[in-house]
Amino acid sequence: MILLLVLVGLLGLAVGSFLNVVVWRVPRGESVVAPPSACPRCGHQIRARDNVPVVSWLLLRARCRDCGEPISSRYPLVEAVTGAGFVAVTWWAGFSWSLPALLYLVAISVALTLIDLDSQRLPDAIVLPSYVVVSLLLAVAAWSPGGSSDWGSLVRALVGGGAMFVVYFVLVLIYPGGMGFGDVKLAGVLGLYLAGAGWSALIVGWFAAFVLGGVFAVALLAVRRAGRKTRVPFGPWMLAGAWCGLVLGAPLADWYLSLL
Repeated sequence: MILLLVLVGLLGLAVGSFLNVVVWRVPRGESVVAPPSACPRCGHQIRARDNVPVVSWLLLRARCRDCGEPISSRYPLVEAVTGAGFVAVTWWAGFSWSLPALLYLVAISVALTLIDLDSQRLPDAIVLPSYVVVSLLLAVAAWSPGGSSDWGSLVRALVGGGAMFVVYFVLVLIYPGGMGFGDVKLAGVLGLYLAGAGWSALIVGWFAAFVLGGVFAVALLAVRRAGRKTRVPFGPWMLAGAWCGLVLGAPLADWYLSLL
């Protein structure tokens, strides 16, 4: 298990490095493949030895090797958070066919949270392909090659994903200022995950998003960092709520039923 955690952590660091490119380029409509990463000031291409997650930033003392331009601490933080997220999810879920789907959720959670905070957008370039990717990964998890299949979880995921999409769509039509259509599209993806894990996860994750987002909005109002008409990105709270549902949904349901 320790070896698996180490390998997954290294994979997470590498994915985090790629997510830095995604977060910067996707909102601008740029390719994440070409051109290679370069210093925004002097234009020199980033050398391979200067592109090692976290380590290179430390060795370069947070400055470009060629011109000395400061390198934001956000880059190693994204890499470290993604790596830590990969390790935490692997430790929690264990080695199973559902792990790839969960690791993918970690990756898009980091990317979409940062993009939504930066630009209040949830790009179609990330969200829409996720419907296909997540559906395929959940199908593999339901099939569980070499083990017992659970096709009911895949059917439940598809039903739950569709239900969340429809409800969020209706909410946008009723109150357009509350959220955007990017949130609606993301809701369908998160519904796949939550319902696939179980109806209790879907209910908790759905409810937690509004609770967390509401508490944050009230806190901003209390410290006068926002007004009543200030738009607060809801995507990060949808993602946080989804993780609450996945991790706490079943335990909370068991606790509630024990009280009856």
